[in-house]
Amino acid sequence: MRTNEVVQSTSEPHGRACFGSYLRERVLLRRIHLHGDLRARAELAEDALPLARALAGQYANRGEPFDDLMQVACVGVMKAIDGFDVTREVRFSSYATPTVLGEIKRHFRDKTWAVRVPRPMQELQMQVARARDKLTAELGRRPAVQEIAATLDAPFEDVVATVESARARRARSLEEPIGEDATLADTLGGVDPEIERAELRALIDRAFDVLPKPDRDVLRMRFEDDMTQSEIAEIMGVSQMQVSRRIHQSLARVRLEIERSPRRRAPIAMCHVAQDAPAAPVGLPVRDWSALLRADQEQIAA
Repeated sequence: MRTNEVVQSTSEPHGRACFGSYLRERVLLRRIHLHGDLRARAELAEDALPLARALAGQYANRGEPFDDLMQVACVGVMKAIDGFDVTREVRFSSYATPTVLGEIKRHFRDKTWAVRVPRPMQELQMQVARARDKLTAELGRRPAVQEIAATLDAPFEDVVATVESARARRARSLEEPIGEDATLADTLGGVDPEIERAELRALIDRAFDVLPKPDRDVLRMRFEDDMTQSEIAEIMGVSQMQVSRRIHQSLARVRLEIERSPRRRAPIAMCHVAQDAPAAPVGLPVRDWSALLRADQEQIAA
């Protein structure tokens, strides 16, 4: 007997439509689970589309396209069909509803993050959201992070990280307008040409501490103030040769200190520094400093 014929044979006037729907579900489910009837499976899935559409509509305003939510809900319907126990006297819709809702919630938990965050943090985020709503109702104001952490008995740092991770759910487009003639991309800075030398400059700052103040003064006058060795010799009251010797000895000590540093990032030659020069003193580009060293050497040779 065909399914439609079975439904039509139910002739009680009161509740005939409801009973007919229930009977149709039972017949289809028995055909699916006892006989592996794929056609019956497709019929029941089609009958459940209104249920899937209604449940997907509950999450329609949460940033996900409705078509995607509908597909997820249909996956939940198919899982409910395959997992239904025909020996239980229960309506299919009653069994399918929590299955479909669970599938939709799982979709939001696992598939809608712009940046993937760890599962424990995702689960803690749901607890944080429930605790925030509860505390807001009790306190009449937005609760502080410390209050949420105390309510959940969770480490403060974990709760802070979880709150911050909520921003990873949605990515902002660089073309997002932020004004009449500006986009988000216009607010981003460019690449600093000196950023690659930042660590090198930090190393030099620490390395300079090994030098006595007179030697630091000589290096700063030569490489920051761009004074000649003769001018420095006149200020220091020594000969030009002594100034030259002090410069090279000081640079050798600075280079040795940098070589000893555990944070030394690469051979100093990567920065195109002359062999006699470990790095440029703070405030002067490396290439200019190397040129000054060559000029000093030529001046001494002359």
